[in-house]
Amino acid sequence: MAVKITDICIACGACIDECPVEAIVDDDDNPNNDGCYFVYNNKCVECVGHNDEPACASACPTDGCIVWDAVVDSQPHRDDIGEDKRTAHVPVVE
Repeated sequence: MAVKITDICIACGACIDECPVEAIVDDDDNPNNDGCYFVYNNKCVECVGHNDEPACASACPTDGCIVWDAVVDSQPHRDDIGEDKRTAHVPVVE
């Protein structure tokens, strides 16, 4: 699973600064060219091993802008990652 930035993004930049694995790009680098920020699902680890919840969502001032409720292929799901990997100093990527 990975976080997703919805179309209510105000492009404030708070999420980019908080992402520990640099999975978020601004609207200039969004491959969908839809004017909002974008999360690369092949990089996003939902901050497992870094924070208790996705740091981008915590930093975002816009309620409902950042969501993470859908499973994305090849991404670890927070509920399936054990305590041993949560205390790791590197992102969990399969």
